[in-house]
Amino acid sequence: MNETDAPGPAQPEAPAREVVQRGLWFEEFEPGVRYLHRPGRTVTEADNVLFSTLTMNPQALHLDAAWSAEQPFGQRLVNSMFTLATLVGASVSQLTQGTIVANLGFSEVAFPAPLFHGDTLYSETTVAEKRLSASRPGQGIVTLDHVGRNQHGDVVARARRSVLVQCRPEEETGA
Repeated sequence: MNETDAPGPAQPEAPAREVVQRGLWFEEFEPGVRYLHRPGRTVTEADNVLFSTLTMNPQALHLDAAWSAEQPFGQRLVNSMFTLATLVGASVSQLTQGTIVANLGFSEVAFPAPLFHGDTLYSETTVAEKRLSASRPGQGIVTLDHVGRNQHGDVVARARRSVLVQCRPEEETGA
């Protein structure tokens, strides 16, 4: 028996096509469409302590359980910057993975209710508007409204964000 006759696993047939996970091209964003980003993210004490200390935020309201117990909410609050980062991060694979050029900025950021250890953050994004870039051919500006809710449906964060994204490459348009 020679090498070519050796038994072994059958060679798989080439797939009919391959799909690479990516965000949306500029043309695929539709104003008014709402994206629900799943799964949610249950926030732990470790998440909050690590994020707060990594970002040099020694706020007792995030770190000191005894002190926080005497405050109006009666417990530590999840760092709002962690909430915002997680809210936006949850949208990446569905909206901007590999298609974003730059995060242009945030406006209208609000935290109408607290997020606590053990809460689950559910993120959603609505496309507010879009326009082609006047100064950057092949790119467009998309405005996104992000909303974060806890497991009870209470809004715990919201932010409007502008991003610069690539237009669909010519090889994908058939041009």
